[in-house]
Amino acid sequence: MISSFQSALSRVGLPLGNLTSQLFVNIYMNEFDQFIKHGLRVKHYVRYADDFVIFSGNRNWLEAQLPVINNFLRRNLKLTLNPQKVSIKTLASGVDFLGWVHFLNHRVFRATTKRRMMRKIRTAPETEMLNSYLGLLSHGNTYKLRREVLEQYFLGTKID
Repeated sequence: MISSFQSALSRVGLPLGNLTSQLFVNIYMNEFDQFIKHGLRVKHYVRYADDFVIFSGNRNWLEAQLPVINNFLRRNLKLTLNPQKVSIKTLASGVDFLGWVHFLNHRVFRATTKRRMMRKIRTAPETEMLNSYLGLLSHGNTYKLRREVLEQYFLGTKID
């Protein structure tokens, strides 16, 4: 599987869609999980692969943890936080995580994710891809978006 992956950088990266990549990232990031839960004693933490969210009612505490987390990642895992993806927000403004913006009582698809999805449906409409997107969209407040996806798919596909 690893040799089937092509990267612009020689011998760098893993194929993200493969099950081995998902397994390896969980093994690799376990040390980070332990640090967050036991070292920082974070009670509300969610991670998927290399994306994570920490919830706290104390903004100053969150800000103080950023350099601590970045130092741990750099020193122990040879990783760094992407400064463009780090943000501290209120729950009322929504939490942008894994292609969705999560609110207290609902979630909506991120606008950039929607644009990417619609472009893919327009340029390479395949039934498997449509079903995958419809399955993904079933997990949020997306009734209008699902209708838009179906219209784009059927209007952009020749029906014999």
